[in-house]
Amino acid sequence: MDILIGTLLLLIVLVFFTVFSYKAPYGMKAMGALANAAVVSYLVEAFQKYIGGDIIGFSFLGELGHLAGGMAGVAAAALVCLALGVSPVYSLMMGVACAEMGLLPGFFAGYIIAFLVKVIEKRFPAGLDLLGTVIIAAPLARFIAVEVSPLVDATLLKIGGIIDQITSSSPILMGIILGGIITVVATSPLSSMALTAMLGLVGLPMGISAVAIVGSAFLNYVLFDRLKFGSRKTTIAMTIEPLTQADLVAANPIPIYVTNFVGGALSGIVVALFGLINNATGTATVVAGLVVMYGFNDPVKVTICVLICGVIGIVCGLLGSYVFRNFKIVREEEVRGRGQEAA
Repeated sequence: MDILIGTLLLLIVLVFFTVFSYKAPYGMKAMGALANAAVVSYLVEAFQKYIGGDIIGFSFLGELGHLAGGMAGVAAAALVCLALGVSPVYSLMMGVACAEMGLLPGFFAGYIIAFLVKVIEKRFPAGLDLLGTVIIAAPLARFIAVEVSPLVDATLLKIGGIIDQITSSSPILMGIILGGIITVVATSPLSSMALTAMLGLVGLPMGISAVAIVGSAFLNYVLFDRLKFGSRKTTIAMTIEPLTQADLVAANPIPIYVTNFVGGALSGIVVALFGLINNATGTATVVAGLVVMYGFNDPVKVTICVLICGVIGIVCGLLGSYVFRNFKIVREEEVRGRGQEAA
């Protein structure tokens, strides 16, 4: 029952953010900004705190990573405002107003308050718009972030706790579910980094997520190369960071999502059997996820596990390209050509 509840709650969260991406005003831009906020905060934290600080032992880098991780709310609010067309000064002002807040509270505050700031910029006379933003918008942004925080803790972090408990009792089953879902999320408009950070995943669940993403890099290279989704540059970009190809993935969801789910689920089983952990939340990304794993586990075990997951990715990529060989593929020139015509 716990497995069913945890999986259902996770799917509800994914559905919510997917609907938000496609249906909310500027939803896709806002979700892109959320992913970028995870990069500028959690990715810096992962590299500098856990690698530079903990593994290498450079305290300066460790402090840098710690501070960067604590700026997630600031980054989210500021980048979302920028993405929605707010001026850089006011965007950063909203970000500063969300200091010491988490990634998701900063995201919601930035998204909601951006519409108000744009009205202030448009309607208020020159000079008064600054006062209006300082007096009205900044406190309101802080208020929204503070009020949203308990809801986030009560829902997303609760889901993360359930996933952690389930993984302890049924590691292989959760390896299948979590490995499959996270790799699909990594290729969707959502961000695997943002999702794992929002859920507060650590330990084996985070280890499954991180290594499954590494395995999916091999899978996506083979799949994109054999099905000719785009140029070699596009294929390499998809391998390193799938978010850069979100428009192309959205145009071809079935072959990409199905193949990634299967490959991610199989990789999740392997990681669960190896028992690899990752206590750096939010590091579900190819490069950081791979490197950070060496800081929490035996290097030999990590290397063997990653190599196995890489082979699984290659095999699943080959199988996916065969299964979907006659599937109608919307290629890069069609997707981006339409965007240029619309522009």
